Amino acid sequence: MSCILDIDLDYFNQIDSPVERLRELLHWGSRPVSVVVQKHHHAFRKWRYLVRYGQLSIPQFIIHVDEHHDMMDERQNPNLANFMYHVMCEWPSCKVHWLADTVIDHPNMWLGEETWSVLSNRFSYGACIPHDWPKPDPISVSTSPEFVDNCLLSKLMDLIPEHRL
Repeated sequence: MSCILDIDLDYFNQIDSPVERLRELLHWGSRPVSVVVQKHHHAFRKWRYLVRYGQLSIPQFIIHVDEHHDMMDERQNPNLANFMYHVMCEWPSCKVHWLADTVIDHPNMWLGEETWSVLSNRFSYGACIPHDWPKPDPISVSTSPEFVDNCLLSKLMDLIPEHRL
């Protein structure tokens, strides 16, 4: 049973003590960051690669730390706005928890009623990681430089020694 801790640095734009919060998440994950991408949907490509080549079992859990839920449309190709929708379609037993301190909208506003009825029982959100979910196997970080101030981005990336800007 695998779990991915998926962190988009844009999450830290609106929270107090962003460096401390990232430090807490990485400490909870108890492992080094193994995937760093600029565009968040590219993390999905990396996860698929890890699964395809036996370095990761099909994820059962994804903790999606992000300012957005990334389920904003059902277009055929994964993009910044919809890649979590594609994750849930490709891995039909995977549960996704959107770690969000402030919920700005909800996937049911963007996805078709039938699609949402299929996915909704595997999607949750809230400010805390579900207590019964396992620690992550990989930790991935999306830098999202077009959405994160350079100064904040630099401070956050300093916590990921192998991937300094």
